Amino acid sequence: MFVKLRAMTTSSVAVPMKRKKVWVDYLVQFRWILIFFLVLPMSLTLQFLDYLRQVRSKRKSYKQRQINHDENIIKVIKRLKKRNPSKDGLICTGRNPWVTVGMRNLDYKRARHFQVDLSAFSNILQIDQQEMIIKCEPLVNMGQITRATVPLNLAIPVIPELDDLTVGGLINGSGLEGSSHIYGLFADTVVAYEIVLANGQVVRATKDNEYCDLFYAIPWSQGTLGLLTCAEIKLVKIKEYIKLRYKPVKGNNLKDVTKEYIDSFVPDKFGDGDENDDVVEFVETLIYNPREAVCMTGNFASREEAKGKVVNRIGWWFKPWFYQHAQTALIRGEFEEYIPTREYYHRHTRSYFWELKLLLPFADQWWFRFLLGWSMPPKISLLKATQVESIRNYYHDMHVLQDFLVPLYKVSDALEWAHREMEVYPIWLCPHRLYKHPYKTMVYPEPGFEQERRRGDTTYAQMYTDVGLYYAPGSVLRGESFDGSRAVSRAEKWLIENHGFETQYAVSELSEKDFWMMFDGELYEKCRRKYGCVGNFMNIYYKSKKGQKTEKEVQEAEKAYAELN
Repeated sequence: MFVKLRAMTTSSVAVPMKRKKVWVDYLVQFRWILIFFLVLPMSLTLQFLDYLRQVRSKRKSYKQRQINHDENIIKVIKRLKKRNPSKDGLICTGRNPWVTVGMRNLDYKRARHFQVDLSAFSNILQIDQQEMIIKCEPLVNMGQITRATVPLNLAIPVIPELDDLTVGGLINGSGLEGSSHIYGLFADTVVAYEIVLANGQVVRATKDNEYCDLFYAIPWSQGTLGLLTCAEIKLVKIKEYIKLRYKPVKGNNLKDVTKEYIDSFVPDKFGDGDENDDVVEFVETLIYNPREAVCMTGNFASREEAKGKVVNRIGWWFKPWFYQHAQTALIRGEFEEYIPTREYYHRHTRSYFWELKLLLPFADQWWFRFLLGWSMPPKISLLKATQVESIRNYYHDMHVLQDFLVPLYKVSDALEWAHREMEVYPIWLCPHRLYKHPYKTMVYPEPGFEQERRRGDTTYAQMYTDVGLYYAPGSVLRGESFDGSRAVSRAEKWLIENHGFETQYAVSELSEKDFWMMFDGELYEKCRRKYGCVGNFMNIYYKSKKGQKTEKEVQEAEKAYAELN
């Protein structure tokens, strides 16, 4: 009797809870109709208008663009001078909440704020081939930059994969790419920021001038220290193609997959210099299930090197989505091919990694790609704008869209945790350096990493990995219950315990106490006081906090913050 009862109890625990469908499930299921007939045509219209704007901008000389930039700076200063701090609320940009690429809905803008229009700051101001610097306004996106620089055999060192990601968003938030194991995060490639402070003063912050503290505090600050109006970013020389190698991995578990991932880019003699021939220039791994993955490594190749070789123009509209193309290595075995450099940079744009498989389930089929693939992808901003509140809440509860930055040696533990708690596949792995700076920044390497010198670490940077989780969890796909808020909260606890970080474009469940346990706020707080941000700009935790903020809540939070600091 006892044995039978124990078996029944075990069975009842093991059987997952089935979730009863509600009306919002059907809204999500048939959302493709709205996307296909409304969002895609509107996206094409926006893309055309954006193209015309860029053509108009290209006709202007760099000198004229700089003149226009200076005129727009004066407009911003005049706008700030009109603000009455006691009546007009805190300063924020005038950008609509749905325009941003991130998943947070910027609910703080529903409260009364003093908005400053920065929409004109969307131009490349200069490409200096002698100094190897590109000057960009904050709304310049990655597509603009590669269109301007790649024909010159130049590029910024870190180009996050999606076309519409902007310079300002990647600096104030976070950004990385397959070259980040060499160059670090996007902000690590910036050499100077132009910032308009709350009092209207315009400053240029570099790592070695009087505003060096502000220079190191700006990344990840979400625009709460000042208004970013220009960034000067390093340029590197590139070649016409990427020689990309696809290596299939078939192991017994996620530990085996992790080992192959680390071995793919960290040779045993990986040291302080990047001149080592064994260090590949691009790295990413896609994990398709707990036992199968494809490790990809690439190096620049010239047109002469690619001549007569297999060239894959993955940017053509009718081509298979990149993650599906890479998956063929599990059947074909190891292979290599040459991809035009700009097309490689934006390899995940057409499918937003694999998220569009949920939004337009048929869009990856050969017939759709051939007939209508040229219309892809729909604009993320329009996808957000056409979300009703119920759908937005559904995605928060039944979907995972997160990037977790974890030390390289803890990737295996992170993957096993993510499988157990979320079961989201595919998973994107992208290594990146986390530098030790003269100031302790919001994200920083583990204390003592330079003494430990684990694989991939140097004396000046610790190797981390972005674990990208973007899809519906396995339990949701099976019709079972899933608590998205609880899963994210548990993930954040795991990250805090393991010196990991959560990127800030996604919805967070962090309390204020836990937020400052994950991120270091010492430099940020000093700059808040030093540069007059308190009472003028919202503090970063409250800005990123989940949920709507009323005017009263905003005022009370800022008052309490001012008294505390």
